Amino acid sequence: MMRKMTMYVKEAKSQRPIHDLEDLLLKEPGVERALVDVEDGEVKLELDETKVKESQIIRLIKEAGFHLE
Repeated sequence: MMRKMTMYVKEAKSQRPIHDLEDLLLKEPGVERALVDVEDGEVKLELDETKVKESQIIRLIKEAGFHLE
């Protein structure tokens, strides 16, 4: 089952962190789509909930050194 998830990442407002964040997310099994808005750090994801949970994504982002707003 596909689920949409939106969050805001403080560092995702310049090119390098955005690229790193997209790479990190798209390598995670179950993440079908990851789009980052450079204006406000908004991250939109489409997840396959049978493969990955929202809590796993949040933990992955935090462990990589990013901060959620």
